[in-house]
Amino acid sequence: MVAKRELKFIKSLHQKKQRSLSGFFLAEGVKVVETLMAAGWQPAHLYSTSTAGQFASAEPISEKELKSVSTLKQPNQVLGVFEIPPVRPPEYTGWVLALDRLRDPGNLGTIIRLCDWFGIREILCSPDSVDCFNPKVVMASMGSLARVQVHYLPLGRALAESGLPVFGADMDGVPASGFSFPTEGILLMGSESHGIAPDLKGSLKEVLNIRPFANPGAESLNVGVATGILLYELRKQQPFTQR
Repeated sequence: MVAKRELKFIKSLHQKKQRSLSGFFLAEGVKVVETLMAAGWQPAHLYSTSTAGQFASAEPISEKELKSVSTLKQPNQVLGVFEIPPVRPPEYTGWVLALDRLRDPGNLGTIIRLCDWFGIREILCSPDSVDCFNPKVVMASMGSLARVQVHYLPLGRALAESGLPVFGADMDGVPASGFSFPTEGILLMGSESHGIAPDLKGSLKEVLNIRPFANPGAESLNVGVATGILLYELRKQQPFTQR
């Protein structure tokens, strides 16, 4: 049986304020916790409804207790409390992704996973974007958060200081398919509702779009889907390098 004060602390980590004050975040589910641990992130506290195999050292937690502190409708056996790692300054080399006012945790988690897949190691987020240690972001990233550095900083200043050309995504841009991407730069994606902020558009070297293949009924693409397509377009011109 887990102590009530521990359960209260775990549940408090649902809130950004408490994550910031305590310096800890939650990771839920066997796959997510396994991946973080494999990347070298060891949990400060580990709880599991089954203490067999790789979770033999976990503190037992009942299904009722796990459900009471989980952010999931169907809790997934394992919950880890991890320390938020220190953030180093961003490295402006190769390709970097920038996200302006991204609010949806599922979208950010998906984008972190996409960056891991396409070898993007730096994400710049405007300060009003969703917290990357939000439990839903951690879950959607499926452990990729351990390999992709997320920075929160004023984007206008960061784009200016980077020394890299900036390419934005917008419906009115030139087609990304066939566009000649340079070997390094920043891909800037706007908010789900409003696109790229007007004060950032002056930083853009070029605006890109994703051409539809029919007369679409949909007004636009989900930002996670659009990011994946654009990362594929810029990476397909570059040779694969083994990490």
